[in-house]
Amino acid sequence: MNTLYIFPAAFGLRNASPFCLKAEMALTYLNIDFTIEEVSDPRKAPKGKLPYMDFDGEIVADSEILFEYLDNKTNGQLYQGLSSQQKASGIAMSRLVEDHLYWLMVASRWLDDTWFPHVSKGFFGDMPIPLRWIVPMVARKQVVKTYNLHGLGAHSLEEQKGFARRDLQAINDTIGNKQYLLGEEISVFDFTTAAILSGVFDNTPDTWLTPIAREFPTLVEYAERVQNKLGVYGRTTP
Repeated sequence: MNTLYIFPAAFGLRNASPFCLKAEMALTYLNIDFTIEEVSDPRKAPKGKLPYMDFDGEIVADSEILFEYLDNKTNGQLYQGLSSQQKASGIAMSRLVEDHLYWLMVASRWLDDTWFPHVSKGFFGDMPIPLRWIVPMVARKQVVKTYNLHGLGAHSLEEQKGFARRDLQAINDTIGNKQYLLGEEISVFDFTTAAILSGVFDNTPDTWLTPIAREFPTLVEYAERVQNKLGVYGRTTP
């Protein structure tokens, strides 16, 4: 039995973490049979974060490491057809969306006082009182600390919006007139990029990042194209 462990649904997303969503996309793309199990507390995961996968008792944690595992398991099917230059470009884009744009998305949810109640309800609403009041504040302080260590927390909101707009412009220009990130065929790197964009476009209600992303209709169409191709969606209702 193959089991993918992910976060529960929250704020209009059936897969609130883009890392979990991209893992689900990859497994679907490879036609691997698997079931999904939701984990409310990521501290119970092998590396203290989600997703992770159980392949008949073999545990694989972290989405990028999972991709390497899946590629080896399927004799290169996950990265098949990609030149070394395409793979290099895909890795560079993955770093941009996961190590930079992702944290701006996190900030737009967790650090905005007007939006944080949705995080509190979505992730911690089922906890008994008083944990329902205490745990969200503790978790938020940890996110603030991490965001500051990343360096983005040193900037004003307007400066963060500028970073986001430049990240999105880079993705938009990379896609250009192509169907997918690297060409006319979908690739593993589309899973990473589209999963992040799904989280930006489809969380409910909009964060401050959402209208900025919608300035790029190419990205809206691209995120939909990838999800439609795989039949795997970030939002609750396709």
